[in-house]
Amino acid sequence: MKAVCLLSGGLDSSTCLAYARREGFACYALSIDYGQRHRVELESAAKVAHSLGATGHRILHVDLRLIGGSALTGEIAVPRHRAAEEMTRGIPVTYVPARNTVFLALALAWAEVLEAADIFLGVNAIDYSGYPDCRPEFIEAFERMANLATKAGVEGKLRTRIHTPLLHLSKAEIVKLAAELGLDFSLTSSCYDPGAGGRPCGACDSCLLRRKGFAEANLIDPLEYPAP
Repeated sequence: MKAVCLLSGGLDSSTCLAYARREGFACYALSIDYGQRHRVELESAAKVAHSLGATGHRILHVDLRLIGGSALTGEIAVPRHRAAEEMTRGIPVTYVPARNTVFLALALAWAEVLEAADIFLGVNAIDYSGYPDCRPEFIEAFERMANLATKAGVEGKLRTRIHTPLLHLSKAEIVKLAAELGLDFSLTSSCYDPGAGGRPCGACDSCLLRRKGFAEANLIDPLEYPAP
């Protein structure tokens, strides 16, 4: 079975790829260079894809900086040291307009060419920063649309399925699953605003959620964070 797996190089998408491999899929990893300030994640994605035995790995270039509207693609400051309750209060400036819609559309296109019915996406609706395109309703709607929008779907050759195995897991549960799947955590990169050499800042939402997950899972994160 073939599957296209969206792979950012972060903890969640890497765990998702490891899960798909365990389920017996021949995985075609797809990473997007969208002009993100944390482009170091693309290097992590390549390492993770190789480590997990992906059948193929491609990086597509879509410069979302031309659209802007996000701290990840513009000059807006990345929020730091936010409390957990703040992360669930509204949609933060790190939201990239329509990012998962764009990414899934690209994955769908490659899946159709590969004649693959399955797409894996590492979104999470519990320990996350309030992004609207990480919700179950969005995934269900996109899957319905995918089967209306493609030649393969209209002709009945295949029915697209969007797999989101991490959707209802806490970050601690994701960390535990990743450990069970044998993911090399040191290859991953989660920080929104890394420093020299890709060192995580330790204070952005993504770093805080990752650190919380490892702490609650009673596991050690091999990444080095700045001293408090």
